[in-house]
Amino acid sequence: MTTSKSVVIIDYGLGNVASASKAFAKLGASVKISRDKNDINTATHLVLPGVGAFGEGIRLLEESGVIPMITERALRQKIPFLGICLGMQLLASTGNEFGVHRGLNWLPGTVDELSGTHIRLPHVGWNEIMIQKKGVLLQGLADRNFYFVHSFVFNCTDPGAVIATCGYGDGFVAVVEKGNIFGTQFHPEKSQVSGLTVLKNFLSYA
Repeated sequence: MTTSKSVVIIDYGLGNVASASKAFAKLGASVKISRDKNDINTATHLVLPGVGAFGEGIRLLEESGVIPMITERALRQKIPFLGICLGMQLLASTGNEFGVHRGLNWLPGTVDELSGTHIRLPHVGWNEIMIQKKGVLLQGLADRNFYFVHSFVFNCTDPGAVIATCGYGDGFVAVVEKGNIFGTQFHPEKSQVSGLTVLKNFLSYA
């Protein structure tokens, strides 16, 4: 399959960029791992990956200089934007991991430690998600199991943006969508066929 989609995976020093790049390339997209202004300005789709702590993530994102560029493209020009794992969490208003840190504030809510009785942190492995409302990313799924690696979760306070949840621990938001802004707590690039379906749906959004 080939597409005319040009994906830029934001290079800010955190994230499983190689796996994400391979997954999008497998779907036929043109992929760049970049923080270059011209690349960001000419992309059809932007992806913000991320693994690690919220505070470090937002600091590195600020130091990379990309925030004004991705804000212009995603919030004003409305091109599709996908945050993966920490990348989804950075969309929040604030993060409460090793202190209180300001997020991008593209979606309202806070990032807090995953709660629950007798749970292991980090939450690592496959879990089923529960679809809460119709959205773009989860169309056509044959399997609702996805691969997670995280200890913190995005408590999104906009119920209209919550597309799917996961029941691990006390439960948490697994997928958010608000217009052209998308986020997954799981790693679609590591979630086999279902993950590729999610990425394909993201590429199909324009």
